[in-house]
Amino acid sequence: MFRRSIYKTPAQLRSMIEPGLITAASLDAAGAAIRAGATTASVDEAASAAVLSRGAESNFKLVRGYHHTTCISVNEQVVHGIPGARVLEPGDIVSVDSGAQFQGWNGDSARTFVVPDPARPDLVAARSELSRVTEGSMWAGIAAMASAGHIGEIGAAIQEYIEAQGPSAVSGETYGILREYVGHGIGRKMHEAPSVFNYRTPDPGAEVKPGLVLAIEPMVTAGSEETFVEDDDWTVSTVDGSDGSHWEHSVAVHADGIWVLTAPDGGAAGLAPFGVVPVRPA
Repeated sequence: MFRRSIYKTPAQLRSMIEPGLITAASLDAAGAAIRAGATTASVDEAASAAVLSRGAESNFKLVRGYHHTTCISVNEQVVHGIPGARVLEPGDIVSVDSGAQFQGWNGDSARTFVVPDPARPDLVAARSELSRVTEGSMWAGIAAMASAGHIGEIGAAIQEYIEAQGPSAVSGETYGILREYVGHGIGRKMHEAPSVFNYRTPDPGAEVKPGLVLAIEPMVTAGSEETFVEDDDWTVSTVDGSDGSHWEHSVAVHADGIWVLTAPDGGAAGLAPFGVVPVRPA
């Protein structure tokens, strides 16, 4: 039985740069559209317009049964929320996951935003801190990828970063890491092997070497990691009602280093605190 290699050629890595940048542009557009009073459908429309304007298509819409460019998850919704008539309110924490397919190659990325609310600074601070911890854990995992021998070291780095933060200084809650939803390989398909766990596992996982491209995406909660799927059969929410955050980047390993495909600067700003300098694939 033929099995496609999880490792890409240098030419294939170069082909993945543009879909990554288009994905980043869609999240820029989504972020600009997030404000109190906006609907999640309008945020999705902004992301969709950005993808189409660059001659790409939404890879989310290629998933059977899904009809939107993004997943938009609000407050206790952690991932896979469906855009629609929901109106964003001041203080909401909003995770947007987007992807684009361009010339047969895919990008996948997610960011979390907090809607300003001057009347509730404590709420905004707690939710902003959750987003900060989640984003920081993602960058810790990406930084680990630069020197890792096996994929398992990425998940260990993500968990170690989150544990090092301790309980939230604002809410006092211990952060939870979703176990049932993980990162993945990406290339010709948005979701490919191998899985990328966001926590330590006994299995070291596949070898990290040139040609590997992973979507690293920690999903973190301000409370219990226990979740359930809502009645729409998509949206994943916390059982205890605690807030969730989701950050994701698609990252390539090549002969000269790593490059974050879904970051316009290749990940330079996010990796700087870890002493890692990304190198664009030649």
